[in-house]
Amino acid sequence: MPDIVCHEVPTSVGGLFRPRFAFAAAAEELLRRLDLDVVHDMGHGWYGNVFMPHGGTRAGSFRQNVQSSPSWLRRCKELTWSVLPRYSMVRELENRQYVSDGSRLFIALSQMVWRDMGRFHSLPPNLVRIVYNGIDTVRFSPTHRTLCRAAVRRSLGIRNEVLFLLVAHNFKLKGVGPAIEAAARVARTLPELRLVVIGRDRPDRYERPAQRLGCPDVVRFVGGVADSVPYYAAADVYVHPTYYDPCSLVVLEALASALPVITTVHNGAGELLTPGVQGFVLADPTDVGSLVGYMSQLMDGAVRSECSRRARELAEQHDLERNYREILAVYEEAARVSPLVKWKAAA
Repeated sequence: MPDIVCHEVPTSVGGLFRPRFAFAAAAEELLRRLDLDVVHDMGHGWYGNVFMPHGGTRAGSFRQNVQSSPSWLRRCKELTWSVLPRYSMVRELENRQYVSDGSRLFIALSQMVWRDMGRFHSLPPNLVRIVYNGIDTVRFSPTHRTLCRAAVRRSLGIRNEVLFLLVAHNFKLKGVGPAIEAAARVARTLPELRLVVIGRDRPDRYERPAQRLGCPDVVRFVGGVADSVPYYAAADVYVHPTYYDPCSLVVLEALASALPVITTVHNGAGELLTPGVQGFVLADPTDVGSLVGYMSQLMDGAVRSECSRRARELAEQHDLERNYREILAVYEEAARVSPLVKWKAAA
């Protein structure tokens, strides 16, 4: 295990108005004093030879956040991107982060993020390396089913019903609304369906719609949990009709737990799935009709069993070891083509 040395960047710099810039500047000052070969920035600074926005591009994220709002509100939100000072500061920060003169390499978590880097920042494709997230296939494993599946299902009041799971802390962005509506429609003909939602967001905004749709007993909100592993073990299907995810870790966790997955094209992790093999990929998170169809297909035990097997196989191809190797390869390339010593000499 290599030594890890932490360097604290003061968090009080910059006052109330430009904390992002103050942090980035303070981080740059600290990093320039260190003898480093690679600086891997995860999206908060501007100094480094590897830049990887773990949350995706801010413009892409904002665009999809807008799409999760009612149609009458979308135009107002779009205008805020142009006029609010906080968004102008975000754009100014990103102008410094996405320097496209060949002086750094960029890591995109998916092809979706890679496309957004070109679309919103005119980033040359030859500077971008795509590295999907990896998953711990030991911690997230179908072996946990024998250990805790029965106990968790009892605690949820579920016996032989088919349990669809959704894990999120931003219910609106991750498509909890469409998931509830689809679950209600499927349950009218297949009443053994259950949807369990885990996360720290406010459930009251969604419990009322569930009652209005006539499915309060079909949907259950658990709240935040310290460990999601037992809930993956208890589930039969993972549903994630998200409006935006650069490369969703919860989808990879579900796949590693041998769960069929339903997600959307706005989730970079969805690029890894072969529709109909490990699950399904929605073209539009608001297309409840298609979501109903996919959920109905996965109510069939034989279909679930085959998708479950293929889901685990896919996750094993994207374990942490693969992720480490691919990122290390980017480090080695960055140290060779964009050494930090040149940056320090030019400062």
